[in-house]
Amino acid sequence: MNHQMDFSGRNIWVTGAGQGIGRAVAEGFARLGGEVTGFDRAFPERDYGFTPYVLDVGDAQAVQQACQELLAEEGALDVFASVAGILRLAPIEELTLADWDDSLQVNVSGPFYLLRELLPRFKRLGRGAVVAVSSNATHVPRMQMAAYSASKAALSCLIRTAGLELANHGVRCNLVSPGSTDTAMQRGMWHSEDARERTIAGFPEQYKLGIPLRKIATPEEIASTVLFLASDLASHITLQDIVVDGGATLTA
Repeated sequence: MNHQMDFSGRNIWVTGAGQGIGRAVAEGFARLGGEVTGFDRAFPERDYGFTPYVLDVGDAQAVQQACQELLAEEGALDVFASVAGILRLAPIEELTLADWDDSLQVNVSGPFYLLRELLPRFKRLGRGAVVAVSSNATHVPRMQMAAYSASKAALSCLIRTAGLELANHGVRCNLVSPGSTDTAMQRGMWHSEDARERTIAGFPEQYKLGIPLRKIATPEEIASTVLFLASDLASHITLQDIVVDGGATLTA
């Protein structure tokens, strides 16, 4: 079955590839032979195991230009992994309009802009896979995550709709919904030395009851699920959302 995780000769795009889950996804595809272009607003380090391309996915014109530049008129794409996302925390009444708008722009408008450009190409190719990273926060409410949860829920619906529209063309569209993962975004929520342990144990006062597997996910654990869904091993899987959160959603 290992040959079915071989992406040799396949053209793969990954957004949010500058760090965290997106970088793990992009480098995972590259290790399995894929010709990977990773997109992000910035690439803070020097060496990446893929081709970096600076792009703000929330800029519709920039997305259109990038697609035209990289794919030309008849260019084909085999896999699109949408991982870029931002998190803005605040109770609803304290959430700024800018934070709300930015969350929607990056988390759902960005993937929409890319899909609008890429769907005709997928249809012409007659095969391919789209995998988007959503969040377990779309399955259960999380306090102070109104903008994040709403934008990720919209993303989930967008990807499933794309899956229906592409099914007759042999293109599969799926979602991966992580829970707490050891990324810069997660660490930005930690404000004490025992924050990791507290996150694992849960916050009953917030109706968030912890992680049964007793650990925080690594970016590579989330990336493995993305790679699986994009691979031939998942050839009959579409319109699905795999929650990768150590069981946290079941206890919420």
